[in-house]
Amino acid sequence: MDLTIRGWRAVGPGKLESFEARAGVPGPGRVLVAVAGCGICHTDLGYLYDGVPTQHPFPLVLGHEIVGTVVAAGDGAGEWNGRRVLVPAVSPCGRCRWCRAGRPTACRASLMPGNDEDGGFASHVEVPARWLSEIGAGEPPPGAGGLELWELAVVADAVTTPLQAVRRAQVGPGDLAIVVGAGGVGVYAVQIARAAGAAVAAIDVTQERRARAVEYGAALALAATENPKDIKAALRKLCRATGAAPDGWRVLETSGTRAGQELAWSLLTPGGSISVVGYTAAPGTFRLSNLMAYDATAYGNWGCAPALYPEALALVTAGTVRVRGLVRRESLAEAPKIIEAVHRGEIAERVVLVPA
Repeated sequence: MDLTIRGWRAVGPGKLESFEARAGVPGPGRVLVAVAGCGICHTDLGYLYDGVPTQHPFPLVLGHEIVGTVVAAGDGAGEWNGRRVLVPAVSPCGRCRWCRAGRPTACRASLMPGNDEDGGFASHVEVPARWLSEIGAGEPPPGAGGLELWELAVVADAVTTPLQAVRRAQVGPGDLAIVVGAGGVGVYAVQIARAAGAAVAAIDVTQERRARAVEYGAALALAATENPKDIKAALRKLCRATGAAPDGWRVLETSGTRAGQELAWSLLTPGGSISVVGYTAAPGTFRLSNLMAYDATAYGNWGCAPALYPEALALVTAGTVRVRGLVRRESLAEAPKIIEAVHRGEIAERVVLVPA
Protein backbone atom coordinates (compact mmCIF):
# COMPACT_ATOMS: atom_id res chain seq x y z
CA MET A 1 0.00 0.00 0.00
CA ASP A 2 1.53 3.30 -1.10
CA LEU A 3 0.54 5.37 1.92
CA THR A 4 2.62 7.09 4.59
CA ILE A 5 1.38 7.41 8.16
CA ARG A 6 2.54 10.51 10.02
CA GLY A 7 2.04 11.33 13.65
CA TRP A 8 3.48 11.37 17.15
CA ARG A 9 4.68 8.58 19.40
CA ALA A 10 5.08 8.74 23.16
CA VAL A 11 8.66 7.65 23.83
CA GLY A 12 9.04 8.54 27.50
CA PRO A 13 7.52 10.58 30.34
CA GLY A 14 6.21 13.81 28.83
CA LYS A 15 8.04 13.19 25.56
CA LEU A 16 6.57 12.86 22.07
CA GLU A 17 8.53 12.26 18.87
CA SER A 18 7.26 12.62 15.31
CA PHE A 19 7.36 9.60 13.02
CA GLU A 20 6.65 8.49 9.48
CA ALA A 21 5.89 4.90 8.52
CA ARG A 22 4.61 3.01 5.52
CA ALA A 23 1.09 1.68 6.00
CA GLY A 24 0.77 -2.06 5.75
CA VAL A 25 -2.23 -3.98 4.51
CA PRO A 26 -4.71 -4.28 7.40
CA GLY A 27 -4.93 -7.70 8.98
CA PRO A 28 -8.02 -9.94 8.75
CA GLY A 29 -11.07 -8.23 10.20
CA ARG A 30 -9.22 -4.92 10.54
CA VAL A 31 -9.33 -1.60 8.70
CA LEU A 32 -7.13 1.44 8.18
CA VAL A 33 -8.86 4.68 9.13
CA ALA A 34 -7.80 8.10 7.84
CA VAL A 35 -8.17 10.11 11.05
CA ALA A 36 -10.45 13.16 10.82
CA GLY A 37 -9.91 13.97 14.48
CA CYS A 38 -8.72 12.44 17.73
CA GLY A 39 -9.61 13.90 21.11
CA ILE A 40 -7.13 14.42 23.94
CA CYS A 41 -8.42 12.63 27.01
CA HIS A 42 -7.38 12.79 30.67
CA THR A 43 -6.31 9.16 30.26
CA ASP A 44 -3.79 10.14 27.58
CA LEU A 45 -2.29 12.66 30.00
CA GLY A 46 -2.05 9.95 32.65
CA TYR A 47 -0.11 7.72 30.28
CA LEU A 48 2.19 10.50 29.10
CA TYR A 49 2.86 12.43 32.30
CA ASP A 50 1.74 10.54 35.38
CA GLY A 51 3.30 7.12 34.96
CA VAL A 52 0.03 5.29 34.35
CA PRO A 53 1.23 2.16 32.50
CA THR A 54 -0.01 1.30 29.02
CA GLN A 55 -0.59 -2.31 28.00
CA HIS A 56 1.78 -1.84 25.06
CA PRO A 57 5.13 -0.34 26.10
CA PHE A 58 6.42 2.93 24.70
CA PRO A 59 7.05 3.95 21.98
CA LEU A 60 3.32 4.11 21.37
CA VAL A 61 0.93 6.35 19.48
CA LEU A 62 -1.60 7.57 22.05
CA GLY A 63 -5.21 8.65 21.42
CA HIS A 64 -8.48 6.71 21.64
CA GLU A 65 -11.21 9.26 20.71
CA ILE A 66 -11.11 8.64 16.98
CA VAL A 67 -13.36 9.51 14.06
CA GLY A 68 -12.45 9.18 10.40
CA THR A 69 -12.90 7.41 7.08
CA VAL A 70 -11.92 3.83 6.23
CA VAL A 71 -9.37 3.84 3.39
CA ALA A 72 -8.29 0.20 3.38
CA ALA A 73 -9.66 -3.07 4.72
CA GLY A 74 -8.32 -6.51 5.47
CA ASP A 75 -9.96 -9.82 4.66
CA GLY A 76 -13.53 -9.97 5.88
CA ALA A 77 -13.87 -6.22 6.36
CA GLY A 78 -14.17 -4.96 2.79
CA GLU A 79 -17.69 -3.63 3.30
CA TRP A 80 -16.23 -0.83 5.45
CA ASN A 81 -14.18 0.71 2.65
CA GLY A 82 -15.08 4.38 2.18
CA ARG A 83 -17.33 4.59 5.22
CA ARG A 84 -17.10 7.37 7.81
CA VAL A 85 -16.81 5.76 11.20
CA LEU A 86 -16.55 6.29 14.90
CA VAL A 87 -13.94 3.99 16.47
CA PRO A 88 -14.87 2.56 19.88
CA ALA A 89 -12.44 3.49 22.63
CA VAL A 90 -12.47 -0.16 23.70
CA SER A 91 -13.19 -3.03 21.28
CA PRO A 92 -14.06 -6.31 23.06
CA CYS A 93 -13.22 -9.70 21.61
CA GLY A 94 -16.87 -10.77 21.30
CA ARG A 95 -16.04 -14.38 22.22
CA CYS A 96 -15.04 -14.61 25.90
CA ARG A 97 -17.41 -15.42 28.76
CA TRP A 98 -17.82 -11.73 29.63
CA CYS A 99 -18.75 -10.80 26.08
CA ARG A 100 -21.19 -13.71 25.90
CA ALA A 101 -22.69 -12.64 29.24
CA GLY A 102 -23.38 -9.11 27.96
CA ARG A 103 -20.49 -7.53 29.90
CA PRO A 104 -18.18 -6.55 27.01
CA THR A 105 -16.36 -3.85 28.97
CA ALA A 106 -15.12 -6.56 31.35
CA CYS A 107 -13.45 -8.37 28.41
CA ARG A 108 -9.79 -9.04 29.17
CA ALA A 109 -8.96 -9.46 25.48
CA SER A 110 -10.30 -6.06 24.48
CA LEU A 111 -8.21 -3.65 22.42
CA MET A 112 -7.92 0.05 23.21
CA PRO A 113 -6.18 2.33 20.71
CA GLY A 114 -3.39 4.25 22.39
CA ASN A 115 -3.07 1.63 25.11
CA ASP A 116 -3.03 -1.91 23.72
CA GLU A 117 -1.88 -0.76 20.27
CA ASP A 118 -1.17 2.44 18.35
CA GLY A 119 -3.89 5.07 18.58
CA GLY A 120 -5.17 8.15 16.83
CA PHE A 121 -2.55 10.87 17.30
CA ALA A 122 -1.58 10.21 13.70
CA SER A 123 -2.86 10.62 10.16
CA HIS A 124 -4.06 6.99 10.06
CA VAL A 125 -4.74 4.19 12.51
CA GLU A 126 -5.45 0.48 12.08
CA VAL A 127 -8.30 -0.86 14.22
CA PRO A 128 -10.70 -3.82 14.44
CA ALA A 129 -13.69 -3.47 12.13
CA ARG A 130 -16.19 -5.46 14.15
CA TRP A 131 -17.47 -2.69 16.42
CA LEU A 132 -17.17 0.39 14.20
CA SER A 133 -20.16 2.74 14.15
CA GLU A 134 -20.99 4.24 10.77
CA ILE A 135 -21.74 7.94 10.82
CA GLY A 136 -23.46 8.09 7.46
CA ALA A 137 -22.95 9.58 4.04
CA GLY A 138 -22.89 13.24 3.23
CA GLU A 139 -21.21 16.27 4.73
CA PRO A 140 -22.06 17.30 7.35
CA PRO A 141 -23.46 14.12 8.95
CA PRO A 142 -27.22 13.91 8.46
CA GLY A 143 -29.08 15.57 11.32
CA ALA A 144 -25.89 16.76 12.96
CA GLY A 145 -26.91 20.40 12.92
CA GLY A 146 -23.92 21.42 10.86
CA LEU A 147 -21.33 19.55 12.94
CA GLU A 148 -18.10 18.77 11.18
CA LEU A 149 -16.76 15.23 11.24
CA TRP A 150 -13.86 16.04 13.59
CA GLU A 151 -16.31 17.35 16.22
CA LEU A 152 -17.75 13.86 16.62
CA ALA A 153 -14.44 12.44 17.88
CA VAL A 154 -15.48 13.07 21.49
CA VAL A 155 -18.41 10.69 21.09
CA ALA A 156 -15.89 7.82 21.12
CA ASP A 157 -15.24 8.25 24.85
CA ALA A 158 -16.31 11.53 26.48
CA VAL A 159 -19.94 10.96 25.47
CA THR A 160 -20.24 7.17 25.37
CA THR A 161 -18.61 6.43 28.73
CA PRO A 162 -21.04 8.57 30.78
CA LEU A 163 -23.88 7.23 28.62
CA GLN A 164 -23.05 3.71 29.80
CA ALA A 165 -22.79 4.96 33.38
CA VAL A 166 -26.23 6.60 33.18
CA ARG A 167 -27.80 3.52 31.59
CA ARG A 168 -26.25 1.07 34.06
CA ALA A 169 -27.38 3.19 37.00
CA GLN A 170 -30.88 3.27 35.49
CA VAL A 171 -31.14 7.04 35.82
CA GLY A 172 -34.64 8.23 35.01
CA PRO A 173 -37.49 10.60 35.87
CA GLY A 174 -37.81 11.32 39.57
CA ASP A 175 -34.12 10.67 40.23
CA LEU A 176 -31.47 13.04 41.44
CA ALA A 177 -28.28 12.57 39.43
CA ILE A 178 -25.14 14.08 40.95
CA VAL A 179 -22.15 14.60 38.67
CA VAL A 180 -18.94 15.03 40.64
CA GLY A 181 -16.48 16.70 38.29
CA ALA A 182 -17.99 18.79 35.49
CA GLY A 183 -15.00 18.67 33.15
CA GLY A 184 -14.56 17.15 29.71
CA VAL A 185 -16.57 14.02 30.58
CA GLY A 186 -18.77 15.38 33.35
CA VAL A 187 -20.42 18.02 31.16
CA TYR A 188 -21.71 15.20 28.93
CA ALA A 189 -22.83 13.21 31.97
CA VAL A 190 -24.89 16.26 32.97
CA GLN A 191 -26.56 16.39 29.56
CA ILE A 192 -27.24 12.65 29.32
CA ALA A 193 -28.68 12.41 32.83
CA ARG A 194 -30.88 15.43 32.13
CA ALA A 195 -32.06 13.84 28.86
CA ALA A 196 -32.95 10.72 30.87
CA GLY A 197 -35.36 12.85 32.92
CA ALA A 198 -33.39 13.29 36.13
CA ALA A 199 -32.84 16.46 38.10
CA VAL A 200 -29.09 17.04 37.83
CA ALA A 201 -26.63 18.63 40.23
CA ALA A 202 -23.01 19.22 39.27
CA ILE A 203 -20.12 19.57 41.71
CA ASP A 204 -16.75 20.97 40.67
CA VAL A 205 -13.79 22.91 42.02
CA THR A 206 -13.94 25.69 39.40
CA GLN A 207 -16.56 28.37 38.90
CA GLU A 208 -16.11 28.20 35.13
CA ARG A 209 -17.05 24.53 34.99
CA ARG A 210 -19.93 25.00 37.39
CA ALA A 211 -21.36 27.78 35.22
CA ARG A 212 -20.91 25.63 32.13
CA ALA A 213 -22.71 22.71 33.79
CA VAL A 214 -25.74 24.93 34.44
CA GLU A 215 -25.64 26.16 30.84
CA TYR A 216 -25.76 22.56 29.65
CA GLY A 217 -28.58 21.35 31.86
CA ALA A 218 -27.67 21.14 35.55
CA ALA A 219 -30.35 22.50 37.88
CA LEU A 220 -27.72 23.25 40.51
CA ALA A 221 -23.94 23.61 40.60
CA LEU A 222 -22.01 23.40 43.86
CA ALA A 223 -18.40 24.06 44.78
CA ALA A 224 -16.51 20.88 45.64
CA THR A 225 -14.68 22.82 48.34
CA GLU A 226 -17.85 23.38 50.37
CA ASN A 227 -18.47 21.42 53.56
CA PRO A 228 -19.97 18.01 52.62
CA LYS A 229 -22.82 18.61 55.07
CA ASP A 230 -23.68 21.85 53.28
CA ILE A 231 -23.51 20.06 49.92
CA LYS A 232 -25.94 17.42 51.15
CA ALA A 233 -28.28 20.09 52.51
CA ALA A 234 -28.29 21.88 49.16
CA LEU A 235 -29.00 18.60 47.37
CA ARG A 236 -31.94 17.85 49.64
CA LYS A 237 -33.29 21.33 48.97
CA LEU A 238 -33.01 20.65 45.24
CA CYS A 239 -34.98 17.42 45.69
CA ARG A 240 -37.78 19.31 47.40
CA ALA A 241 -37.81 21.97 44.68
CA THR A 242 -37.83 19.53 41.76
CA GLY A 243 -39.78 16.62 43.21
CA ALA A 244 -36.78 14.31 42.93
CA ALA A 245 -36.58 11.44 45.41
CA PRO A 246 -34.85 12.28 48.71
CA ASP A 247 -32.81 9.09 48.53
CA GLY A 248 -31.72 6.64 45.86
CA TRP A 249 -29.36 9.32 44.52
CA ARG A 250 -27.40 8.40 41.38
CA VAL A 251 -23.84 9.63 41.88
CA LEU A 252 -21.61 9.83 38.79
CA GLU A 253 -17.94 10.35 39.66
CA THR A 254 -16.20 11.83 36.63
CA SER A 255 -13.45 13.94 38.20
CA GLY A 256 -10.81 11.22 38.28
CA THR A 257 -9.38 12.65 41.52
CA ARG A 258 -9.03 11.25 45.01
CA ALA A 259 -10.97 14.16 46.52
CA GLY A 260 -13.75 13.78 43.98
CA GLN A 261 -14.08 10.06 44.59
CA GLU A 262 -14.17 10.51 48.35
CA LEU A 263 -16.84 13.20 48.04
CA ALA A 264 -18.87 11.04 45.65
CA TRP A 265 -18.75 8.14 48.10
CA SER A 266 -19.97 10.37 50.92
CA LEU A 267 -23.10 11.17 48.87
CA LEU A 268 -24.40 7.59 48.81
CA THR A 269 -27.97 7.31 50.11
CA PRO A 270 -30.25 4.34 50.79
CA GLY A 271 -30.92 2.53 47.53
CA GLY A 272 -28.52 4.80 45.70
CA SER A 273 -25.58 4.10 43.45
CA ILE A 274 -22.14 5.40 42.58
CA SER A 275 -20.74 5.07 39.08
CA VAL A 276 -16.98 5.47 38.88
CA VAL A 277 -16.15 6.98 35.49
CA GLY A 278 -13.01 8.99 36.25
CA TYR A 279 -9.65 7.33 36.92
CA THR A 280 -6.89 8.16 39.35
CA ALA A 281 -3.99 6.06 40.57
CA ALA A 282 -4.21 7.78 43.96
CA PRO A 283 -5.77 5.61 46.69
CA GLY A 284 -8.75 7.00 48.56
CA THR A 285 -10.32 6.45 51.97
CA PHE A 286 -13.86 5.07 51.90
CA ARG A 287 -16.17 3.37 54.36
CA LEU A 288 -17.18 0.39 52.25
CA SER A 289 -19.83 -0.54 54.77
CA ASN A 290 -21.97 2.27 53.35
CA LEU A 291 -22.82 -0.13 50.53
CA MET A 292 -24.11 -2.63 53.06
CA ALA A 293 -25.85 -0.11 55.31
CA TYR A 294 -27.63 1.62 52.45
CA ASP A 295 -28.21 -1.41 50.20
CA ALA A 296 -26.42 0.74 47.62
CA THR A 297 -24.66 -0.24 44.40
CA ALA A 298 -21.24 0.65 42.97
CA TYR A 299 -20.50 0.47 39.25
CA GLY A 300 -17.27 0.62 37.29
CA ASN A 301 -17.15 1.95 33.74
CA TRP A 302 -14.24 0.86 31.55
CA GLY A 303 -15.23 2.65 28.38
CA CYS A 304 -18.58 1.80 26.85
CA ALA A 305 -20.19 -1.23 25.26
CA PRO A 306 -20.06 -0.77 21.46
CA ALA A 307 -23.79 -1.51 21.28
CA LEU A 308 -24.45 1.91 22.85
CA TYR A 309 -22.45 3.89 20.27
CA PRO A 310 -25.34 4.33 17.81
CA GLU A 311 -27.47 5.73 20.64
CA ALA A 312 -24.71 8.16 21.59
CA LEU A 313 -24.35 9.29 17.99
CA ALA A 314 -28.11 9.77 17.75
CA LEU A 315 -28.16 11.92 20.90
CA VAL A 316 -25.42 14.14 19.50
CA THR A 317 -26.67 14.41 15.93
CA ALA A 318 -30.17 15.24 17.20
CA GLY A 319 -28.72 18.01 19.38
CA THR A 320 -29.98 16.42 22.62
CA VAL A 321 -26.36 16.21 23.73
CA ARG A 322 -24.40 19.23 22.53
CA VAL A 323 -20.72 19.08 21.65
CA ARG A 324 -20.26 22.37 19.81
CA GLY A 325 -18.79 24.92 22.16
CA LEU A 326 -17.25 22.13 24.22
CA VAL A 327 -14.66 21.02 21.67
CA ARG A 328 -11.73 22.84 20.11
CA ARG A 329 -9.88 22.02 16.91
CA GLU A 330 -6.07 22.03 16.93
CA SER A 331 -3.53 20.85 14.39
CA LEU A 332 -1.94 17.45 14.83
CA ALA A 333 1.30 19.07 13.69
CA GLU A 334 1.34 21.03 16.96
CA ALA A 335 0.53 18.03 19.16
CA PRO A 336 3.41 18.31 21.68
CA LYS A 337 2.70 21.97 22.39
CA ILE A 338 -1.08 21.49 22.55
CA ILE A 339 -0.96 18.38 24.75
CA GLU A 340 1.36 20.17 27.16
CA ALA A 341 -1.07 23.11 27.31
CA VAL A 342 -3.93 20.72 28.07
CA HIS A 343 -1.82 19.12 30.78
CA ARG A 344 -1.21 22.52 32.37
CA GLY A 345 -4.95 23.24 32.36
CA GLU A 346 -4.65 26.15 29.95
CA ILE A 347 -7.42 24.98 27.57
CA ALA A 348 -10.97 24.64 28.86
CA GLU A 349 -12.47 22.83 25.87
CA ARG A 350 -11.92 19.21 24.85
CA VAL A 351 -9.14 19.46 22.26
CA VAL A 352 -9.43 17.41 19.08
CA LEU A 353 -6.22 16.98 17.07
CA VAL A 354 -6.88 17.19 13.33
CA PRO A 355 -4.33 16.09 10.71
CA ALA A 356 -3.48 18.69 8.08
